[in-house]
Amino acid sequence: ASPFDSKQLQQRYPGCEFNQFDGAEKMAEKYGVSRDDLDQFAWQSHMKGKAAYDANRFDAELIKFDVELTLEGKTQTVRHEMDEGLRPNATLEAVAGLQPLREGGLITAGNASQVCDGASALLIMSEKAMKAAGLKPLARIHAMTVVGSDPTMVLEGPIPATQKLLKQTGLSIDDIDLYEVNEAFGSVPLAWVNAMGADINKLNVNGGAQALGHPLGATGTKLMATLVYELRRRQGKYGLLAICEGLGTADATLIERCSD
Repeated sequence: ASPFDSKQLQQRYPGCEFNQFDGAEKMAEKYGVSRDDLDQFAWQSHMKGKAAYDANRFDAELIKFDVELTLEGKTQTVRHEMDEGLRPNATLEAVAGLQPLREGGLITAGNASQVCDGASALLIMSEKAMKAAGLKPLARIHAMTVVGSDPTMVLEGPIPATQKLLKQTGLSIDDIDLYEVNEAFGSVPLAWVNAMGADINKLNVNGGAQALGHPLGATGTKLMATLVYELRRRQGKYGLLAICEGLGTADATLIERCSD
């Protein structure tokens, strides 16, 4: 049977509900994340995304394209050049005013990720193949880890994945210049910050999935592209990407910027 078979999980963990919404609530409870923390972080995600677009920080990683739209019988060509979920005029008061998904809960539509359409790609190759092709690297993969953690928490995996990565490399969290931890729900990166003792000012500095969207199947490479280019813009050395995959699984990747 598949390790993700729902009947098998229910037999092993009787009475547990395995869904990401419960997992997001559990993350907030376990790691001391409040509703105020979540709403502030969600609002900041939009503001950081707006600032990144205003400063053209995404230009190097985005492919802009034309789409044809038919409205009221008229067809027009529209240039698609930014994420549609971003709310540049969002206010903290509006985010804080949203109702939780369940009575007494902390998770709302505002502090959860936006499901969206999207595509992304990375070119990963060996040093030998790169030299043979005459290409110059943007960054190199310094280390990678994959973990399985408590499935009842669903979304906790980025924390042990990061801990494993740091142990593997001998680095501390403070040695890393930038962090991208996917905003599947705001409670995931905030719990990660609290657990790791990380500097929140290095986290998702250009906004995250709460503002820019979470294109399932494309989010990992999307975040890696953002991490690579921001690391190069800041002339930092190390960047960390941690992302959960549901039911406790997660991976973490440490990249090192290559010289310009």
